Amino acid sequence: MSISKIEVITDMSRFSSLKAALSKAGVGGMTVLQVLGCGVEKGTREYEVDNACEMELLPKEQINLIVETEQVPEILEIIKQELYTGHIGDGKIFVYRIDNAIRVRTGDEGVSAL
Repeated sequence: MSISKIEVITDMSRFSSLKAALSKAGVGGMTVLQVLGCGVEKGTREYEVDNACEMELLPKEQINLIVETEQVPEILEIIKQELYTGHIGDGKIFVYRIDNAIRVRTGDEGVSAL
């Protein structure tokens, strides 16, 4: 079986509902970081978008999940449903292939390391 990493960057206010939905779906673990950043909107509100303005870095949550690749479509659907508001700042999702995972304590590798 193969492993994938799902990285989600979203507004801090959306984290609690996303965590609850992922827990309910059986996601076994995640790593969460508080980060600063902005996308193409440069950190502005929808009604303020101006190409001449300087970037404003906003507080965000970066959520990292390592899961079996077969679970990725279902998890992506849950993430999109939980984060969608239709407004600027809903977030971004990145999916990566993982070559291997190793649990240091036991030496387990691959899916069994999850």
